[in-house]
Amino acid sequence: MKQKFTASIWQEDEWFVAQCIEVDVASQGRTEDEAIDNLRDALELHFTPPVATVAPQIRALEIEVKAA
Repeated sequence: MKQKFTASIWQEDEWFVAQCIEVDVASQGRTEDEAIDNLRDALELHFTPPVATVAPQIRALEIEVKAA
């Protein structure tokens, strides 16, 4: 099952931070692409059982990034 999420991305010094708008999950990377890839991994881990909340298990994710 695929689910779309929205990511907010900004730069702090030499790091790019990617934060999911719908779920309180964030990650970082040295490039925007790396930050998005790391966020995708973090979201997959967030939804992998056992989870603290009732949520569907997600194996593959699509993330839409809205341009600022």
